[in-house]
Amino acid sequence: MSDHTRSDVEPVTDRVHHNSWSANLEKPVHGDRRDAIVAGAIEAVEHTAPGYHVNLVTHGAHGRPEEYLGPILGEEFGELVEWSYVEQCGCGGHVLRVHVYER
Repeated sequence: MSDHTRSDVEPVTDRVHHNSWSANLEKPVHGDRRDAIVAGAIEAVEHTAPGYHVNLVTHGAHGRPEEYLGPILGEEFGELVEWSYVEQCGCGGHVLRVHVYER
């Protein structure tokens, strides 16, 4: 289990996704607490089946997510993931796409 896990934040998902999907990390708690975005991002990647990707839709309050999530995702998952910045949403949030490879 990751050191970034937060039990006081609502889970991003409750199942493993065997398809590409999007994780909503734009709720008010995510704007207030970057650690909630980090914990949610790790949880989302852990719940994405190999061969698929998850779009991490992050709150705009913390800027572009590759700046702070990239190093953490690399530390947590190493070569099992590859991420790329997609775009800034019209609402001010950002999308980071994370491809998950075979474990």
